[in-house]
Amino acid sequence: MFMFGIFGGKPRSKLGKWLDKYGITQEWLMQKSGLGRNTVSRACSNEEYEPTSKTIKKIMKAVREVDPHKRAEDFFDM
Repeated sequence: MFMFGIFGGKPRSKLGKWLDKYGITQEWLMQKSGLGRNTVSRACSNEEYEPTSKTIKKIMKAVREVDPHKRAEDFFDM
């Protein structure tokens, strides 16, 4: 059986790890940000994904509902 990641989970980006830490689902992020499933999935699993500034703004608006002190630089290389 093929396994991803260290413990057999999906590969996760900084954003994906943050969601996991707080028990937040990608579905929640989709609803709060208004972004599509594929965009959220890429942002949560691909460390090399470079979202547009518009996408980053939408993600950060949702993230700040949970942690107002988070910055885009915490999740994305800018």
